[in-house]
Amino acid sequence: MQEMADIVQVARLQDIPTVVNTLKVLGTGFLAFVIAFAITPIWTHFLFKYKIGIRIKDTSVQGDKLSVVSRLHAGKSGTPTMGGVIVWFSVILLALASEFVFPTLSQWTGRASIAELDFYRRSQTWLPLFVLGAAGILGLVDDYMSVRSKGANKGGGMRFALRFWWLLAIAGAGAWWFYSKLGWDSIHVPAVGDFAIGWWYIPLFIFVILFAAISSNETDGLDGLNGGVLLLAFGSFALISFFQNRMDLASFCAAVSGALLAFLWFNVYPARFFMGDTGAMALGTTLGVVAMLTNSALILFLVVFIYVLESGSVILQLFSKRFLGRKVFLAAPLHHNFEAVGWPEPKIVMRAWIFTGLTSVIGVVIAILGMGK
Repeated sequence: MQEMADIVQVARLQDIPTVVNTLKVLGTGFLAFVIAFAITPIWTHFLFKYKIGIRIKDTSVQGDKLSVVSRLHAGKSGTPTMGGVIVWFSVILLALASEFVFPTLSQWTGRASIAELDFYRRSQTWLPLFVLGAAGILGLVDDYMSVRSKGANKGGGMRFALRFWWLLAIAGAGAWWFYSKLGWDSIHVPAVGDFAIGWWYIPLFIFVILFAAISSNETDGLDGLNGGVLLLAFGSFALISFFQNRMDLASFCAAVSGALLAFLWFNVYPARFFMGDTGAMALGTTLGVVAMLTNSALILFLVVFIYVLESGSVILQLFSKRFLGRKVFLAAPLHHNFEAVGWPEPKIVMRAWIFTGLTSVIGVVIAILGMGK
């Protein structure tokens, strides 16, 4: 009996690190939710006071008329945008607090558990935090130009080409850092293994980041649509990071998920404010970086397979109009086509969440079982 009791006690002691790490991840997500929820009234008051609302454009980036989309979304004109600031600002604020404030609080209160919430680490979270802030500021400038009808783009905002080159610069800097400084040059295929691809890692990295950033921006077209997709995606990569024993990265993903949950409280139909490019581009770009940090590029395409469909519909539509002279869809991206055929907006969003929930579960299971030893 004593021997059995000793075995049970050892098992319990071995579980303590797992319990601590789990509480760290969950606690970080909860704190991010609280911070985001608390600053929302302040930010929305600013947005309403200075009339920072969207303008429904009647032309696409190619100059084509958007009669269907403009008609369907006419009632949204004037709704505040730049709501994505709530998400990335809350995460960055929490990360800095975890590094510079929590240790002091831990000493004052005598509770070491507070210092354990620190997830500000060079090896795991510095790069995604930098990308989150850099892309967030880029999107913020674009949103402001759109609201104030500034810029060379008709109706305001940066030209697509200019945004693309800025995103390419961010992705290129990240690719160089991973390849040259960290020495990463392989891609992981779940259940198969790692394959060294040499310098091809750089264009792969850039492609993944651009895919995530642009697709996130294209999917951000209905109340709560992209926010829910990103919540499920970052939640999935929090789990993947956790099982890879990257607890700081898992906490970072949990923080983004928590902030997104607070954002969604106000963004579900009918939305009180919209995410804007400052949220869509920042979070999409960061999601791509997280996928590369966990060596889960292939899993990313499965988790956010809805991004593949959304971007694919845009590419197919542009190709057909350019070379065949006709449309494949009534409107693109795909969610606008469903609107055009008569689906209610909440139904499109709910079904997109269900679809992404399914692909996320499949992606997480494959990622975890395919990690190997």
